[in-house]
Amino acid sequence: MKFRFVWVGKTRDQHYKALQEEYLQRLSYFVSVEVVEVRDSKDKDPRETEGKRILEKLNQSSLVCLLDVGGKQKSSHQIAEMIEGWQDKGIRDISFVIGGANGVSAAVAERANAVLSLSFLTFTHEMARVVLAEQLYRGFTIIKGFPYQK
Repeated sequence: MKFRFVWVGKTRDQHYKALQEEYLQRLSYFVSVEVVEVRDSKDKDPRETEGKRILEKLNQSSLVCLLDVGGKQKSSHQIAEMIEGWQDKGIRDISFVIGGANGVSAAVAERANAVLSLSFLTFTHEMARVVLAEQLYRGFTIIKGFPYQK
């Protein structure tokens, strides 16, 4: 199984970058991990430009999971169940998409097979990347029965 993370912009804060790399490294014990950073747009409405860039980076066969404030919230155990469901269905390539500050284009939203929200709270994009990676790692530790901080 491969997890591809497609997000707009770079993680500039070194503290978030270190945490992001830590959890992606931990996650790589369970799945292949790839990060694709899409250049952000300076257009008046950047969603369309960024959306085209995001869509170019997605494989046609990939299951796309969009992170969006309007998405479905799941507990850590529900995320583990979601991952197990993908494994049971033989889904091999999952792309997690985090759009830019203005959200994503309609085309990206339509391409999504699943839409998740990390919280009712608003996070910076850099923080959302860390939380997503940590929750996916936590999901695998639940599946495998590994001890992990509660």
